[in-house]
Amino acid sequence: MAEIIQSKKALAVNPLKVSQPIGASLVFLGLNRSLPLMHGSQGCTAFGKVFFVRHFREPIPLQTTAMDQVSSIMGADENVVEALRTLSDKSKPDIIGLVTTGLSETQGTDILRTVKEFRAAHPEYDGVAVVPVNTPDYVGCLESGYALAIEALIRTLVPASDCAGKRPKQVNVLASGMLTPGDIEAIKDWVEAFGLRPVVVPDIGDSLDGHLVEAEYSALTIGGTPRAEIEAMGESVATLVIGPSLFNAADILKGLTAVPDHRFAGLMGLDDCDAFTQALAEISGKPVPEKIERHRAQLQDAMVDSHFMTGFARVALAADPDLLGMQVRFLTGMGAEVVAAVSPHKHESLAGLPIDKVIVGDLEDMEKAARAAGAQLVMSNSHAVDTAHRLGLPLMRAGFPQYDYVGGYARTWVGYRGTRQTLFDLANLMLGQHHELEAYRSIYWTDDRDGVGQPHVVTSSAAGLVH
Repeated sequence: MAEIIQSKKALAVNPLKVSQPIGASLVFLGLNRSLPLMHGSQGCTAFGKVFFVRHFREPIPLQTTAMDQVSSIMGADENVVEALRTLSDKSKPDIIGLVTTGLSETQGTDILRTVKEFRAAHPEYDGVAVVPVNTPDYVGCLESGYALAIEALIRTLVPASDCAGKRPKQVNVLASGMLTPGDIEAIKDWVEAFGLRPVVVPDIGDSLDGHLVEAEYSALTIGGTPRAEIEAMGESVATLVIGPSLFNAADILKGLTAVPDHRFAGLMGLDDCDAFTQALAEISGKPVPEKIERHRAQLQDAMVDSHFMTGFARVALAADPDLLGMQVRFLTGMGAEVVAAVSPHKHESLAGLPIDKVIVGDLEDMEKAARAAGAQLVMSNSHAVDTAHRLGLPLMRAGFPQYDYVGGYARTWVGYRGTRQTLFDLANLMLGQHHELEAYRSIYWTDDRDGVGQPHVVTSSAAGLVH
């Protein structure tokens, strides 16, 4: 059991946290024909858009209600109604995700009431789903905002039903914010290998995987989970929940639909992957495919090959709770020692990690703990580049954002193959820390003019010996 230590500093010196509105917006970017709408100032939205564009290196559809000084004091309900009307009329999205920011939350906006006002004033846009989410950015982190958006999505779009199992080959997948587009794609292949059809919410593996399309410009998301499939989640045979931050969303979905669920804290490492594979075999009633058996054997071989490098390696981690937990379990399972673990947000799942303590703080807290414990490797997002440089340690980039590393958003971490590649990368980083010793050169060895080494002649007149 890990002890949770809250940092006592009055401010973040080197921030690790990514805000809740960005996490919530990421959910709506994973839905088809969707549009996130941030209720706040133009700066709030622009800041989030810069993060997304630099991380995914893709055009990002993100809108704002553009609160100014007057509306921040007098009220901004009219901004919301007008923004919803304009977007519904011009862009005609299937889903609009209405996400609050610190400014609108401090101002006291009641977005649920505002959405009712929009519905009353503009019944012609009843076909556009509006999902309101309260995500103040002065609390929580990306993963908590992401989880709140999925909870709101389920409450808004999934009807109460008793049709569980009507589609015996369909399974729901609630995907945590810690998963990359590459992870989502790997999970879909994993599920489909058992003859099942996954409905991934949200499916950023389809919308943000980095592919060229014919359209020169689109005001809406291209790809992602269709609205119709979200509305039909109550007909699935099972729900696979990946990440502790989504367990509350799983409770809401199960309460509405009675679809049984299987919950996983992560999908890295042999134990996690075996549990997920076993669940798929039970749901489908089919044996494990030979391809997956081979992937498992490849991971076992990689564990043998790399254990000299990863065993007792001292690693410093900084990440959101779900990602931190998955990395801790993976590293400790491979024999590494997590000497520093920092999260920007406290979550109950952190207490069950197999390490001594978790600090709720920032990158400065990780830097101090890593230096004191003699860490050999740092794992965090791109904000930790300077931290790793000061420590003189290699950095394995993980999490959001990664703005100085091309393709980081597409990397696959989960599954047998993802775990295997991560092991190889860790081992190579550790090998890079060790350099061969310089060749020993005797003090009796000297170089002549030709540069050829010759033994130095030492004489002893007393003994009449020449060496």
